[in-house]
Amino acid sequence: MLEWRTLAIGFFAVGALAFGAASAQQFPSRVVRIVVAGPPGGAADSLARTVAQKLTTAWKRQVIVDNRPGASGQIGTALVAKAAPDGYTFMIGHNGTHAINVGLRQKLPYDPVADFVPITLAATFPNVILVHPSLPARSVKELIALAKAQPGQLSYGTSGVGFPQHLAAEFFSARAGIKMLHVPYKGSSAALSDGIAGNVPILFPNLVVALPHMESGRLRALAVTSLKRSTAAPQLPTVAEAALPGYEVTTWFGFLAPAAVPPDVVRELHSATTRALRDPDVQSIVAAQGGDIVASTGPELGAFIKAELNKWAAIIKWSGATAE
Repeated sequence: MLEWRTLAIGFFAVGALAFGAASAQQFPSRVVRIVVAGPPGGAADSLARTVAQKLTTAWKRQVIVDNRPGASGQIGTALVAKAAPDGYTFMIGHNGTHAINVGLRQKLPYDPVADFVPITLAATFPNVILVHPSLPARSVKELIALAKAQPGQLSYGTSGVGFPQHLAAEFFSARAGIKMLHVPYKGSSAALSDGIAGNVPILFPNLVVALPHMESGRLRALAVTSLKRSTAAPQLPTVAEAALPGYEVTTWFGFLAPAAVPPDVVRELHSATTRALRDPDVQSIVAAQGGDIVASTGPELGAFIKAELNKWAAIIKWSGATAE
């Protein structure tokens, strides 16, 4: 009986190894879906589509982008958290879906850590401080001095309460020891339009959407919010070097899959996505938008998300922001 059990266990182990090897070799064998928890046309959507094209070529299987906007990214993110853990559905997450939402809401339909396996931190994009040309501030220090002289009177526009632009401005105010008036809009386009019109003199948008308005002179850029200068606007100092050492706010994007995806499939997802991110075409596109490719390991993204959860929780607590 003992010999039979030993033989059976041996056959089972060999079979399991063969199945694991086969699953790695066969993935993907059908269409793969990258979920974007936002509408078409945004930075997450653009990066996801660029990577999807490279994966389609590499895998010789169609990789589609599935936009699932709504509830500040909760709808699309929850969909991926509950998807079949086979690697055929994964997502591009960001500050909002995997850090800010947790601090703003008492209950989420997903756990940003437990429900996902991190694949790679894909890229980071800085925000930029913009002011209307009529505002008498040509540097970050001058803006801070102006705000201190007019406490609570200078207004800044954002795409809404709790969005990265809002919290970037609140973090800036906290570090600078100033108080400004928040004017939330329904989307970044509306905020930019009012900024250009001079109705709201200060903005904290993502650099990629700010570049055309900076170049036209309709808005004046003071600094980027990353720790290093952007290759898309190297003339701009960072907030940290201009006035507030250590200040850093970036919009980041990372690929994540449902938590129980098999390790061999996770390895293939990581290998393929990081190769796509390091492709010269992809790097050129991201650089032109003011971003930096990261292409980290999965554990590095996991550690980064945990640090971001703590960082944004502290900023949200200080700002008093709550979900709309």
